[in-house]
Amino acid sequence: MSIKKGYTLVITEKPTAALRVARALDINGKPKKLRLGSIPYFLSRNTKDIVVVSALGHLYTVTQEGGGRNFYPVFDYKWAPRHLVERNAGKIKDWIEAISKLSEGADEFINSCDYDVEGSLIGYTILKYACGGKEKHAKRMKFSTLTKRDLIEAYNNVSSTLDFPLVYAGKTRHEVDWLYGINLSRALTLSAKRWSGKYSTLSTGRVQGPTLKFLYNREKEILSFVPTPYWEVKARIEVKGETLDVEFEGGKIYKKSEADRIVDVCRGKTGEVVDVKVKRFHVAPPIPFDLGLLQTEAYRHFRYTPRRTLNIAERLYLEALISYPRTSSQKLPPSINYTEILKGLSGIPAYRKLAESLLSKDELKPKEGKREDPAHPAIYPTGNKPERELSDQERRVYDLIVRRFMAVFGEPAVKESVKVTIDVKGYRFLLRGKRVLKEGWIRLYGPYVKDEAVILPPLSNGETVVVKEVLREDKFTHPPPRYNPASLLKKMEEERIGTKATRADIIQTLYDRGYITGERIVVTEIGFDVIEVLEKNCPRVLSVDLTRELEEKMEKIARGEEEDVNVIIEAVEHLKPILEEFKSKERLIGEALSNAIKATRMKNRIVGSCPTCGSGKLMILYSRKTGKRFIGCTNYFKGLCKTSFPLPQKGTVKPTGEKCKHCGWPTVSVRIKGKRPWNLCFNPNCPSKGD
Repeated sequence: MSIKKGYTLVITEKPTAALRVARALDINGKPKKLRLGSIPYFLSRNTKDIVVVSALGHLYTVTQEGGGRNFYPVFDYKWAPRHLVERNAGKIKDWIEAISKLSEGADEFINSCDYDVEGSLIGYTILKYACGGKEKHAKRMKFSTLTKRDLIEAYNNVSSTLDFPLVYAGKTRHEVDWLYGINLSRALTLSAKRWSGKYSTLSTGRVQGPTLKFLYNREKEILSFVPTPYWEVKARIEVKGETLDVEFEGGKIYKKSEADRIVDVCRGKTGEVVDVKVKRFHVAPPIPFDLGLLQTEAYRHFRYTPRRTLNIAERLYLEALISYPRTSSQKLPPSINYTEILKGLSGIPAYRKLAESLLSKDELKPKEGKREDPAHPAIYPTGNKPERELSDQERRVYDLIVRRFMAVFGEPAVKESVKVTIDVKGYRFLLRGKRVLKEGWIRLYGPYVKDEAVILPPLSNGETVVVKEVLREDKFTHPPPRYNPASLLKKMEEERIGTKATRADIIQTLYDRGYITGERIVVTEIGFDVIEVLEKNCPRVLSVDLTRELEEKMEKIARGEEEDVNVIIEAVEHLKPILEEFKSKERLIGEALSNAIKATRMKNRIVGSCPTCGSGKLMILYSRKTGKRFIGCTNYFKGLCKTSFPLPQKGTVKPTGEKCKHCGWPTVSVRIKGKRPWNLCFNPNCPSKGD
C-alpha cells in the first residue's frame, strides 16, 4: 500500500510501544499495520496521516574508527550502525533501511522513544543517521505511561525541538564509557594473551572497576576476619500457664565462666517481674517505588535479580500497566490522577475492596520520599486491566507495584511494644512482645509486610515466674555479610556510580566475566587478580570519586551547565598516562592475569572429592580420542584411580558445590538451551535413580 507523502513520522523505541502509540493517535483507535520488507509499521489516520515505526533499542553504537582489535590505546571513534559493529545484529540493517525509506515521504518528525537519556539518544541517532540529518528539525513527545490518555496529551503538547541537553548527556556517557571500556579491557585481555598465547575476554570500565572493588574489599574483610568467641544465656519461663523465651539483659558475654555462673545460679529458680514498659508508636506508610527500591523489594520477596526485575517491569510498562520504570523519583504528583487510577484498580477483583476503601477517603495524599526525577514520577500502576494473562513473574511484580502504590495513601499503622524485665537471683532477663493495634497501610501492603507479632499475657510488677530451662549458647562473632545483587545495587546507588538504567547490567557483566559467583557474592581468583593488577598499575580507574565526578558532569550536561566536548577531552587526558604505564608493565600484568585465569578455570572444573579413592578430586575432563566430556578422578593420571562417570554432551555443565540430598555425592548443573536447568547426581547407585 502506498502512502501519500507529507505525513508525520513518529519513531518509538520498541515494537510494542509503536502499536500503542499508533492506536492512541488513530482517530478510530484502529491503525493499519503495514510492512516494508519484513519490518512492521503503522498508519494512523488523524487530522494528518501519521506513520509510526519502531527501533529495536539502540540502532547505532560507538565503535573504533580504523585499525584492528589487537592494539591500544584507541581514541578515534565514530557512531555506526550496530550490525556493522556487533555479531548477531544482522536484523538491525533491515530496520535502519526501513526507517530511512519511510523518512523520505515525511515532512514532520517526532521522537517518541522513552523519555530519558537513552530514549533521547536512540531517537537522535536514528533521526541524524537513518533519516538524513532530521534531528535539527524533529520534535519530542514526552510521557510516563503508554496509556491512551497520556500518549494523546504528549502528542498534542509535543515540544518543538529535541531535548538536546539529554541527548548530549547520553551521547557523552556512551563515548566516555566506550573510551574507558575499550582501552582498559584491551589492555587486560592483550596483556594476558601476549604472555600465555591464549585468548580470554577480560574487561573493566569506568563503573565496572569500582563496583568490583566494593566486592573485593568486602571479600578481603571476610577472609581476614578472625572470629571472637562469645556466649549468650537464654531461658524459658512459665507465667500464667504460658511458656515464653527470655534473653539475658547483658547480651553478649565474653567469659565462658561468667555464662556458666549465670546458668548455675538461675537454673530451677523463680523470678520476679520488676519492670514493665509499654510503648505505642506510629509507623508511617512506605514511600513510592523508584527503580532501586523496586529492585531491592523484588529481591527480598522473590529473589529476583535487579536485572530480572527491570526486564519484568519494562514488559509491564509496554503493556501500559505501570508507568516508566527507569526512574529515580520517589514522588507521585497529583497530575497522574490518583482517583482515576484507583477506580481502574477497583475493576480488578483482587484489588477491589482495597481500592474502594481508599476512594472513600476525604483526601488522597501520598507519603513521598526525597528523591526527584525531572523526567518521570515514581513507579505507579496505570489502573488499566491486563489485556493478556500475565506470567507468574509478571503477576508478582505487578502485585508488588499495585500494593505499594495503594499503601502510600494508607493511614499510619499503630504498633505496641512491651519490654518486661525479670529478676532471677540478681540476674535480669528481658521478655519482649510486639503487636499491631491499628493496621493502617499494612492492610494494603499485606503480603509484603513481615508479621513480627509476639503477644504476651498481661504482666505487672511483682508477679512471679518459674524458670523452666536455662541454656548457654556458644557463639562466634561473624564477618560482615556478603553482598547480594540487591545490596550491591543499593551500594552503587549510595555511592552515586552508574545510572538507574545501567547498574543491573554492570552487576550481570561481573557474573558473565567470571569475576564473581553465587547469590551471596564471592569474588573469584580472576576477579581478585584484575583488581590487584589495576590497583597496582592504575588505581585511579578504581576510584569511586573519579566515577562520581564524571556522573556529576553528565548530569550537568543534561542540565545544560557543561559542554560535552570538555568531558570527552578530560577522559582522554586521564586515560593516556594510565595506558602508557600499563604498556610498560604489560609482561608482568599478563603473567599475573594468565595464572589467575588458569587457576579459575581449573577450579570451575572441580566437582568434588572422589568417593572411590578418597584422596583424588573428581573433575570435568575431555577425552583426547572422542572429545566427549566425562567426570574422572585426578588420581587417574598417577595410576591410582580409574573412577569415571558419563555426562550429557549437550549444553553446559558446571559443578554446583552442593551434595545430592539422597546419597551425599557431588552434583553438577546442566543447562541446555530451551530447557529448564537441572542438577544431576552422577552416582549410578543413587536412590533417586529408582524414583
